[in-house]
Amino acid sequence: MNPELPVALPQRGPAEHERREQIIRAALDHFRHYGYAKTSVADLAKAIGVSSAYIYKFFESKQAIGEAVCTHSLGQIDRSLMEIANSDQSATARLREIFQSLMEKSLELFFEERKLHDIAAIASANRWNSTNNHRAALYSIIKKVIADGRQLGEFERKTPIDEVCMAIASVMTPFSHPLMLEQKTPEQLAERVVVITNLVLRSLAI
Repeated sequence: MNPELPVALPQRGPAEHERREQIIRAALDHFRHYGYAKTSVADLAKAIGVSSAYIYKFFESKQAIGEAVCTHSLGQIDRSLMEIANSDQSATARLREIFQSLMEKSLELFFEERKLHDIAAIASANRWNSTNNHRAALYSIIKKVIADGRQLGEFERKTPIDEVCMAIASVMTPFSHPLMLEQKTPEQLAERVVVITNLVLRSLAI
């Protein structure tokens, strides 16, 4: 499997449709307040004034709605990291900021949107495509920065780039995996992200 290749989410009906967006917004609101487990398709149907059968025209299951919500939450993190990857900073500075930002935004989801974080934990535990796509996006972001760093003469070129990217993605896991985030305090994570980033950058030096 190509680590950069996103997986299509299960979908019914037109991709761009006002009702689809309305269902996702209702799901975001309900999941945020009541949690994924305590929200039913019937609850969402009632919130937007349609039947459950109508919702199933757009989503094949409650999980499919959960995946759409998870994709929304994780996609915000991905877009933020891609902005860093596309910035004018040195590749070294970009990689350092990506490590830091990934940790901060993952913790923000954990502490400020706990019930949405819980959906991400369910998605990760059950290997939903939404979390697979988040990992694919992160891998692509890392690969862009490493390729830029090599072109700019900041990073060594001997190690196969996919090997480098896979290793970096692996050491980023404790700062983004919803279950692993629960095992350390924010202070411990902040300390570790600096140490690991320094180690990674030393390994990339020419």
